[in-house]
Amino acid sequence: MTVSAKVGQSVMRAAVEHGIDAVRAECGGQCACATCHCYVREPGLSKLPPMSAQEADLIDFAWEPRPNSLLACQLQVTPELQGLVIELPAQQL
Repeated sequence: MTVSAKVGQSVMRAAVEHGIDAVRAECGGQCACATCHCYVREPGLSKLPPMSAQEADLIDFAWEPRPNSLLACQLQVTPELQGLVIELPAQQL
């Protein structure tokens, strides 16, 4: 599925606005629940800043964390991320 997002918007907010139910976002984007866990594909992953300690702690409790795991609520859309591809863990689908 292709989703358009506004610069400055979180990937989580874009997913919710487009009815992607697999991104539950139970905390509303407060980096408190990991229900917006996603995997970011390259080349987008290498364009992102390092994740915060709070996000890294939550990833530890997410479904099947991987080296390319992030929380969509912490992933802000920038012009450099045009064409970003994310995947969701199978347990969230």
